Amino acid sequence: MSDRPNMKEMSSGLRPGDVVEVKSADEILETLDSEGTLDQLPFMPEMAEFCGRRLQISKRVIQTCYYTKAGSSGMRKFRRDDVFLLDGLRCSGEAHDGCQKACMIFWREAWLRKVEVRASVCKTQPRFQGPGTASIDSERHERLRARLKTSTGPKTYFCQASELLKATNQLSRWERVGKCFSEVHTGNCRTLEMVQHVMIWLYWRLRRVLLGEYARGTNKSTPLENLSLLPGEWIEVKSMEGIRETLNETGHNRGLYFTPDMRVSCGKQQRVERRIEKIIVDGTGEMRELRNTVYLEGSLCGCINSLGGCPRGEFSYWREIWLRRLRR
Repeated sequence: MSDRPNMKEMSSGLRPGDVVEVKSADEILETLDSEGTLDQLPFMPEMAEFCGRRLQISKRVIQTCYYTKAGSSGMRKFRRDDVFLLDGLRCSGEAHDGCQKACMIFWREAWLRKVEVRASVCKTQPRFQGPGTASIDSERHERLRARLKTSTGPKTYFCQASELLKATNQLSRWERVGKCFSEVHTGNCRTLEMVQHVMIWLYWRLRRVLLGEYARGTNKSTPLENLSLLPGEWIEVKSMEGIRETLNETGHNRGLYFTPDMRVSCGKQQRVERRIEKIIVDGTGEMRELRNTVYLEGSLCGCINSLGGCPRGEFSYWREIWLRRLRR
C-alpha cells in the first residue's frame, strides 16, 4: 500500500441531520496511509469503537478554530470539503495518555455511509452480530489499531489536534466572510442565527479596537489560588471586578485567557464537572499541564471572536481563582 491512497472526489451529499453508519474497520483501513491518516487527518484509536454504529450528522465542518501554546489563534479550513461532526462524539483521550481536551471528533466522508432510515429509529448501537462474529470483529479492529499512531516522541502525541494545522489551510479574511454563507447553505445554521453570529463578532471586534481587551487587569505576574475543587461541587463565579484583579493587560491568568463570552457566567452558581489537568496542544502534539483549573457543566466556548462561529465546541477552562466554593 502506498503512503497516500488514491482518493476519488467525495460526493459531499451528506447534510446535518442525515443518519450515517461508521464503516467497518477493514473499510476504514483501506482509506488510510502508513501514518493512519486520510489527507493528513488521523483516524484515532478512540474512533474505532464506533465502527458499525449508526449516528446522526450534527454539522459539516466549514471552518474550524485553533489555539496554540504561544497564544496564536485563527480560523482554518480543511483542504477537502468532506469533514463532518457526529452528534455528541468527543475524543475520550484514552489512547493519548488520558488527554482531557475532549475534542469533537472530525469524520471524513470516506469513513461514513449514509443510511436511509427514519429519524426516529436512528441508533447509536452496533448492528446485530451473529454467533462467531465477535472474534472476527476483534481481529479486524486490532488490524486497524495497529495502523494508528498515537505519538511521535516520548512527550509528543499524534492525534487530530496535533495534526490540525497540517490537515488544514489558513483562511483569508474574505474567505472567512464567504464561509458564513456556506454555513447557512449547508444547513449548519439558519440565516438569522448567522446574522446574530456576525453582529456579535463585529461588536466585540470593534470594542477591542476602540477600548482594548474586555477583561484586562493590571498584574504583571498573575496570582493563583488552589481550591482543590472536585466533580459535583457547586461554585459561584466571581464578579467581573473580582476576576479582573487576577488578570494581566491581555486578559490572561498564567497563560489562560478569560474570554468575553465567559462574562455571562459571572455571579452564577454552577457545578464542577471535572478537573482539567492535561490537554494536547493544537499543532504541536505537546501535552500541556494545567493546574487549579476546572470545567463547569455546560460551559462551552462561544467562539464570539470567530467570524461565523466554530463547530469544535471547545470547553471553557476556569481557573479556581475565578470561582468561589459554595457549601451545600
